[in-house]
Amino acid sequence: MKGIILAGGSGTRLYPITEGISKQLMPIYDKPMIYYPLSTLMLAGIKDILVITTPEDQASFQKLLKDGTTFGINISYVVQPSPDGLAQAFILGEEFIQDDECAMILGDNIFYGNGFNEALQRAKQNAEEGYATIFGNQVKDPERFGIMELDGDKVISVEEKPEHPKSNYAITGLYFYPKGVSEKAKEITPSDRGELEITSLNDVYLQDRKLKAEILGDEFTWFDTGTFDSELDAANMIRTIENNKDKVICCPEQIAYYKNWISKDKLQERAKVLSKNNYGKYLQKVVDETK
Repeated sequence: MKGIILAGGSGTRLYPITEGISKQLMPIYDKPMIYYPLSTLMLAGIKDILVITTPEDQASFQKLLKDGTTFGINISYVVQPSPDGLAQAFILGEEFIQDDECAMILGDNIFYGNGFNEALQRAKQNAEEGYATIFGNQVKDPERFGIMELDGDKVISVEEKPEHPKSNYAITGLYFYPKGVSEKAKEITPSDRGELEITSLNDVYLQDRKLKAEILGDEFTWFDTGTFDSELDAANMIRTIENNKDKVICCPEQIAYYKNWISKDKLQERAKVLSKNNYGKYLQKVVDETK
């Protein structure tokens, strides 16, 4: 399975900060925002990852992530010339995806909670069996999001930012698709705002009875960090968890090490590079605990 991180867009809700830097490169507490979606794809066992960026920001992402060797994965890059909809990612990434299943996550989405790994593995299995999977989370302001309407655990409709939502289950920015997603994305008609909507793509799978949902429970936390408040809320939550549990969450190096994608020596090298802060000290703790 291939993975895509969509890190394009102009981030206008975060101006003036994002007039000079991509929001996905901004810090969420102790790591760049893009580390969180990267960790999600890695946790799902995905090693081949495409990062889609704006033309002006690509070099900065390449400087940060390089080719993925630090994390034992393969990272490649492609430019999104203009923000023409989330589903456009599968057209831009067609050559990268080829004839594989594909997961896509938005570069500003953060997921944390019990049972997430199991949910990711179910979504991955669904894709291998020809089904798409969307992840739902209850929100207080559903009109801001794509919404899924449910009958039990079955999806019966999807709608993009409805004026009168049929449910309060937002469709998060994490999607798993079976083979052939690029072809289906090409068939979508642009919306009234001229974009290839991800909701339209999901509706294609729904009409084919090939759409499943993973509902994130009350104990789960999901952030769409596209506003100042959500960024601060996410940073505060992560700080609290990490300080209380003496750990680093959404840590790509640790995930890579536990999956045997990098050696202990490589982890040790990374710990030394980051040794002047708690992130590096935590990596050293992981090394020491596995001696």
